[in-house]
Amino acid sequence: MANWQKFYLFRIEFLGFRYHGWQKQPNLKTVQGMIDKTFTFIFKHENFKTLGSGRTDAKVSADDFVFELFANEELDLNSFQILFNSNLPSDIRLNSIEEVNTEFNILQHSKAKEYHYYFNFGEKNHPFVAPYILNFGANLDVDLMKEAATLFLGQHNFKRYAAKNNKNTDFVREVLSAEIIKNDRVFTNYDPEISYVFKVRAKGFLRYQVRLMMGALVDIGNHELSLEELKQSLKDIDGQQMKRIAPSSGLMLHKVDFE
Repeated sequence: MANWQKFYLFRIEFLGFRYHGWQKQPNLKTVQGMIDKTFTFIFKHENFKTLGSGRTDAKVSADDFVFELFANEELDLNSFQILFNSNLPSDIRLNSIEEVNTEFNILQHSKAKEYHYYFNFGEKNHPFVAPYILNFGANLDVDLMKEAATLFLGQHNFKRYAAKNNKNTDFVREVLSAEIIKNDRVFTNYDPEISYVFKVRAKGFLRYQVRLMMGALVDIGNHELSLEELKQSLKDIDGQQMKRIAPSSGLMLHKVDFE
């Protein structure tokens, strides 16, 4: 195990549409891979380590992704932020750096994460919107979807809202907030006139959990799933995985908070 001398917390934002998620994978373009490549270029060596606060799926974007840098360099935080941004691709931006101590644990000290899923329906969106707002086509009963979103609140077993887990996975998660509201965030001039955002906040999420939750809400909006069936999906935990997984491109990690 390396004897690191310096520890830094980096907060970045990125458009995930051309990346296969955060974590480095062989022969795939990932955000961590690009971050590490930038550090290597600046440091002129690979004697460092980066560790993310979690994973994101392919094409998922982030307003606030956090990773820790383990290194031996002492950084001038302001000048290094400028240098780092000047060497990052245009779809990744560093927003802040802070030094942390050896007791900080980026995985264990995460207090809560908030995800936003942007969506609309009806007329097809402009192609430029594809990386961040998902159009579900046919009309959706948004009022019913709003009611359904509140059913996720509290502590539940989300086994049917998770994928690719091992036998030791704890499927119990506490959802701190969950709502669907009209989206007032403007990304570009090509945005649809009306869109919505599903906001969900919890201590932590299972793999694909938010996308499966969003898929269930879409089925509610299509009247393919009832409110009672959604309630039952959180009680009958040995049933089949929920059938619809929402595409990843509408999903955005909005905020990561630490204790």
